[in-house]
Amino acid sequence: MDVKNNILETIGNTPLVRLNKITRELPCAVYAKVEYFNPGNSTKDRMALKMVEVAEAEGKLKPGGTIIECTSGNTGLGLAMAAVIKGYKCIFSTTDKQSQSKMDILKALGAEVIVCPTNVEPEDPRSYYSVAARLAREIPNSFLMNQYDNLANRQAHVETTGPELWRQTDGKITHFVTTAGTGGTITGTAMYLKQMNPDIQIWAIDVFGSLLTKYHRTGEMDMNEVHPYISEGFGEDFIPKNYDMSVIDHFEQVTDRDGAIMARKLAREEALFCGYSSGSVLAGLMQQKDKLKKDDVVVVLLCDHGSRYVAKIYNDQWMAERGFFEVKTFRDVVSARGRKKLITIEPTQSVSEAVELMKKYDIEHIPVVKDGELVGSISESGLFQQVFQNPELKTARIDSVMDAPLPIVAQETAIEKLSTLISKEQGAVLAKDESGHYQIVTKYDVLQALA
Repeated sequence: MDVKNNILETIGNTPLVRLNKITRELPCAVYAKVEYFNPGNSTKDRMALKMVEVAEAEGKLKPGGTIIECTSGNTGLGLAMAAVIKGYKCIFSTTDKQSQSKMDILKALGAEVIVCPTNVEPEDPRSYYSVAARLAREIPNSFLMNQYDNLANRQAHVETTGPELWRQTDGKITHFVTTAGTGGTITGTAMYLKQMNPDIQIWAIDVFGSLLTKYHRTGEMDMNEVHPYISEGFGEDFIPKNYDMSVIDHFEQVTDRDGAIMARKLAREEALFCGYSSGSVLAGLMQQKDKLKKDDVVVVLLCDHGSRYVAKIYNDQWMAERGFFEVKTFRDVVSARGRKKLITIEPTQSVSEAVELMKKYDIEHIPVVKDGELVGSISESGLFQQVFQNPELKTARIDSVMDAPLPIVAQETAIEKLSTLISKEQGAVLAKDESGHYQIVTKYDVLQALA
């Protein structure tokens, strides 16, 4: 029978899947190493099992012992699975920015989870690094896995991920792109691939708020680079020992927003329901598209499954609260339509002059301006109604028939907000552009933008 002895034997040999829509503007083929096919739905299963096996072989993890680790969730899940099968206890420290679903999964596998503050220095006794180290000192027969400095982390990828990619691409891979966190995945995979072909490009995707990118470029560990960020599972505020920067060719930083949006695109356009870091990998690759050529074979590693982020990046309210949605603004509408000189009229001019302006420029709304100030507005529909009722108004002054001035908004006002400001009485809004000139957006412009 074709069976496995336990769930740990299913780790690895994940599929390589071609991306077809998101990357269609790129000149080359892009393939995704879909790591959520691992039993713990993450690439971290590989290194978690390897760290346990090495610790056992070295006598550091003994029967009935306790595994301790600081984790953003995925490594903990891999370790918890190994612990269930091998008979260990688990205690994990994590940060308060991790999704609740990750913590619930760890608890479901029998682990104890201690939540620590995110925005403290690594040396702070409250940090999840320090808490894990303290527990390892205090609890008898325990072992701190320390995924950051434990070289079994990267060795797992030297032995599995690298060879799998080489085999799956028939040795044609030219670029490997993944996020940079503990350093194990990118360094271990790179070490194997560079051994097979030193010309293979290794691109690390980092997040703004992490110091890894500047360290790679300058060798300087600049704590001024470090600030809070929302992205999960990658970026660091120190340099883990798993890194060998010499095998990484380029670091690229991605914003929290771009990573979240791209993850949602992966689900909608490629049916790949992935986590936050997977979106960041694709966003970082697209930022480097000008460096790719027709014959390149690019592999991106999609680290984990989207089920752990349902309450975050896949939650519309969460995205909206952080301004992460791809919303069109007044500026976008004007840019798409093209900037035009705003046609205005003075309050002393006649209604017939206004009608001629509307005919000449094929417009429906004209702001009324006096001494450079907006004092009113007129519309085609409003004039038609008044002139129809009283034809003599054609010779009347504009200030006798004008409506209130059109609403003035900021250029960054979302199109959804514009639609609430535009009404039957006021069918347009205004905003000043960078040069200080007013631009107008009408009901028709909004409808075109939403189409």
